[in-house]
Amino acid sequence: MELAKLSGYLLLISFVAYLIATAFFGGAVKGAKSEASYRNNQWGKIAIGITILGFITHIGYFATRWMASGHAPVSNMFEFTTAFGMMLVGAFILLFFIYRTPSLGLFALPIAVIIIAYAAMFPREITPLIPALKSYWLTVHVITAALGESILAISAVAGLIFLLKNVDLKKPSRERFWLEAVILSLVLVLGFVLSSTAFKVSGYEAEFTYIDKDEKQAKIEYNYPPLFGMHQYEAMTPGAMEPLVEMPTIVNAKTLTTFVWSIAMGLVLYLLLRLIFRRPLVTLFEPFARKANSQLMDEIGYRAVLIGFPVFTLGALIFAMIWAHEAWARFWGWDPKEVWALITWLFYAAFLHVRLSRGWDGKKSAWLAVIGFIIIMFNLIAVNLIIAGLHSYA
Repeated sequence: MELAKLSGYLLLISFVAYLIATAFFGGAVKGAKSEASYRNNQWGKIAIGITILGFITHIGYFATRWMASGHAPVSNMFEFTTAFGMMLVGAFILLFFIYRTPSLGLFALPIAVIIIAYAAMFPREITPLIPALKSYWLTVHVITAALGESILAISAVAGLIFLLKNVDLKKPSRERFWLEAVILSLVLVLGFVLSSTAFKVSGYEAEFTYIDKDEKQAKIEYNYPPLFGMHQYEAMTPGAMEPLVEMPTIVNAKTLTTFVWSIAMGLVLYLLLRLIFRRPLVTLFEPFARKANSQLMDEIGYRAVLIGFPVFTLGALIFAMIWAHEAWARFWGWDPKEVWALITWLFYAAFLHVRLSRGWDGKKSAWLAVIGFIIIMFNLIAVNLIIAGLHSYA
């Protein structure tokens, strides 16, 4: 248990380090007077140093949790999401030393911070693996898939910077609308963090029984006021709020409740920010992308997909099918998670096709990179939490 506590402290140090490094990257971007000073700014050197320190402690978290649990810490939502954040930062550090552009850190690190904050809302207890997860191929499959997704995420960061610089945000347009939608999606994740924290602090709990997909009675505990009930639910907590709708067995009603509460809190937060700043939130980020080199961002976005796509192919498709055959005696089963991994793979395959054969660079390539990351996050959040399937243990 001491190792488990140590891993928690190391993760907290990483979280704080990334926040501090973001501020220094902001200083590097705002304080630069020329392209040369922008790429070799003293603030940027301090920022990357702090980022590396945070990444080392993040690896320390991963290693100590692995030792404490006896298995790779990627078996549930907390572990996988924190590992995903770690790999995203690692991918950024690698690309930073190749291209020396602080703007990438200014946008990549806050995304990593949001991902870690999102992970922290899930149960952190170390639990034994269920039989289906006791496989060497689970470790290989999940770690490789997360690594591929993290590299692909960097392409989205570069694409977002490119769009913030090259889209006219001063007047309403379709492009500004969709960029604002991207910012809204990040605010919705913060809504999950805020709503989960609020109900956790309030100590809200409500227990129900229900009939699971195997026609057996099971118990479930809600930490949010239940909006949706499990199949044939029955309240066990006196005075508990009754769910508004009973859901079929294919839907996890508890996580759907969490999802809806998070969306509601995120929308309230977004509206409050709009009232405070009295302008689209995307315009607040435009000054930080102004000094970025558009051609460089386009190159980073493309090269990140070139590297991330084959890694994702190995982890999310090839290694996943090997593990599926070992666990369930079939390579493919149309499980929701498997289907969405295929959708993600097909999207990035199309990305490379249109980039290479039709010359879709610049804005078109940037938009595709951003859309790809939205697909990845939809898989991580909605598919994992709401749709019941063989991967629901995660």
